[in-house]
Amino acid sequence: MNAKFPVLPVAGGALARVLASVLAVVIHWIKEFARARRHRREANVLAGLDGRMLSDIGITRADLRDAFSEPFWDDPTAVLRERAIERRVNGALQKASEERAFRPLPTDRPARHSV
Repeated sequence: MNAKFPVLPVAGGALARVLASVLAVVIHWIKEFARARRHRREANVLAGLDGRMLSDIGITRADLRDAFSEPFWDDPTAVLRERAIERRVNGALQKASEERAFRPLPTDRPARHSV
């Protein structure tokens, strides 16, 4: 009994799928590396700005140090964005609470001064 099984096409298809999945993983790693490098480059541009320009954006040198202390694959610009938004929100909340603060009613009487 001579049976001819199509072993090669089945094994070839499985091998092609394995190679395709390995290639997809490698391409994904290369894209992630390129993305991380691009974000680091953008953060380096921010690090080149002076303190006044950084404060206009809403970040400080300490924020930059914190962002660069993250691992390479983490996005440092995400940390900077969070800090800037946090400062903006806190500033708005502080301003709103100052507006609601107790203020004495204005009067026509002169202020008392102790000498």
